[in-house]
Amino acid sequence: MAVDEYSESAQAAPTPEEVGASYDEFGDLYGLILGDAAIHVGMWVTPGARTRAAGLTDLANLAMDRQTDHYIAALDLGPDDQLLDIGCGTGGPALRAARATGARVTGITVSGSQVELCRARADEAGLADRVGFALADAMDLGKEYEDESYDAAWAIDSFAHMDNRLAVLRQAWRVLRPGGRLLFTEFTKRGEPTPEHLAVWRAVWTSPPPQAPAALLERVTTEAGFDLERLENHTDSFVVTGDLMDIFYREHHERILARYGAETTASMDAAMPKLRELIDEYMGYYVFVVRKPH
Repeated sequence: MAVDEYSESAQAAPTPEEVGASYDEFGDLYGLILGDAAIHVGMWVTPGARTRAAGLTDLANLAMDRQTDHYIAALDLGPDDQLLDIGCGTGGPALRAARATGARVTGITVSGSQVELCRARADEAGLADRVGFALADAMDLGKEYEDESYDAAWAIDSFAHMDNRLAVLRQAWRVLRPGGRLLFTEFTKRGEPTPEHLAVWRAVWTSPPPQAPAALLERVTTEAGFDLERLENHTDSFVVTGDLMDIFYREHHERILARYGAETTASMDAAMPKLRELIDEYMGYYVFVVRKPH
């Protein structure tokens, strides 16, 4: 297994194959505990505002759609633009961006089951002519992803899976046109989570250990060469999402047991309290918007 060279922990980071296999196996679970509009953190709390959020599946979907709309606005996409969706998940954000802006979108993922689901959703939405999906590794895009071929890119809750973040940033740099924006979200650390907490994060989120925001910022600007346009702290929304995941997990426990069996479910039962503790006490959530210089 590869280890993130920039991580402060020697814990093994997941390979792209592990990440893809995890989504292939547990995609149904994420749909149950997050909502089915997408599979990313929702915007429950507007940045800088003190508001409370409540509700279950419908409200979770609205929160994710609200977050996606925030990202679309940040990238300022137009009908002639090409967007690369890095880690496209179940395709909701890509389709929403295409519908809202008229842009063409290419979504990539390391999960074969997600590619099939995304293509089916694009056909159902009548957007298959403008939105395509493919199996690809963002750390090593092939020649079919040509230099300076995209106007914008985003990585919504997928950047955290990468075991070599610098490679992803350099690939994004390569395929973006000069002046093109990259938006990515990142789960960051607050304080010093314990090895037990990090083991739960690795198992549940299939991700290497979280890093401090400053370390990520240095990598993005100094090593990858992007200019920072915007940095937003959405930690409050991440905490609400963590609480909701726990509620959904308990609500759908019988379905999870039937789907994954007693042994796997017992492991999840043990992990969920630690995951909530990790999110509440040691995790942050930031949105980075950066630009490739002209």
